Amino acid sequence: MHNAAFAALGLNWRYLAFEVRPDDLRAAIAGAKAMQFSGLNLTVPHKLLAMQIVDELDVSAKTWGAVNTVRFEARDAGGQWQPLHHFSETISGEVRSQGFNTDSDGVARALHEDLALDLVGAKVLQLGTGGAGQVAALRLALENVAELFLVDFVSAKAEAVAQEIRQRHPQVKVAVGFPKGPVDLLLNATPLGLKPGDPLPLDEKQFSLRQARAVYDMIYNPAETPLLKAAKAAGCRTANGLGMLLHQGAKAFEIWTGQSAPRDVMRRALAQNIYGH
Repeated sequence: MHNAAFAALGLNWRYLAFEVRPDDLRAAIAGAKAMQFSGLNLTVPHKLLAMQIVDELDVSAKTWGAVNTVRFEARDAGGQWQPLHHFSETISGEVRSQGFNTDSDGVARALHEDLALDLVGAKVLQLGTGGAGQVAALRLALENVAELFLVDFVSAKAEAVAQEIRQRHPQVKVAVGFPKGPVDLLLNATPLGLKPGDPLPLDEKQFSLRQARAVYDMIYNPAETPLLKAAKAAGCRTANGLGMLLHQGAKAFEIWTGQSAPRDVMRRALAQNIYGH
């Protein structure tokens, strides 16, 4: 989606994928800084780790506790930090890395657009509270859901996120575990469904999909996970994570380039690349 967007705006930029082990993340960010990359995206399992590695944290990263976008910056003649694309000459001075989080805006916009969901006053069951899951839970609380139920394989992780929500958003009723009654939204933030043969990310003995009005799976490939297939059969409205991927990517594009992202171009490129249409 980024390369399609660069081409659409006539930018001589290139977006590339690199596989980096967690132990090498600090060195990888330092290397990108030395080579004067404009920026980076980080995905699992780097989003929490990067909080301690980047030189500066934007308010979005501080608010959501995870970094998925990095921008490299240098000082201009007036001593102000500016994105590297501002400079036409070679940069000889200090370069810093600033961490941002665009997942939060991505998930909120996708839920609104793809499921036509009004989160204010909603009851939500969320599965998974890792990097993107933690951000999603905090964003749901900010959007003033009425009740939020958090489930994670590591219950201590879910409890830590629940405790943070209680402190930041005391008006939201948050609990760890499955709800007894129906919910407006079930959101999957676990990786279960990425691989063929993965089990469902929830225990249907404890919660039936028929109790959910809508189901959102952050996974976008495959387009229909076993969870979404089962949810459709149960009569739920469903959407996968493509919208979230698009909107968090568009926000990152704007952070790096300072230009409005061509979202339609990016959406078409995603659909073509991932689904072949």
